[in-house]
Amino acid sequence: MSSAVKVNIAPDEIIRAIKALAKKERNALLEDLLAATSPEYLLSIREARADYKAKRVKSHKEVFGG
Repeated sequence: MSSAVKVNIAPDEIIRAIKALAKKERNALLEDLLAATSPEYLLSIREARADYKAKRVKSHKEVFGG
């Protein structure tokens, strides 16, 4: 038994709805789409969090000077 719900929405309706979102909400939507469609993206997040936890990070100043 499928748990999918099919909804017929025109692309221009989706675009209009996305444009109506606040910038922060649009960014969150983009991250959610990437996470849902890209195992590599999720892996990169896990690796970055592990690096941060293990203190394998550099500050902006260390990387770019200033």
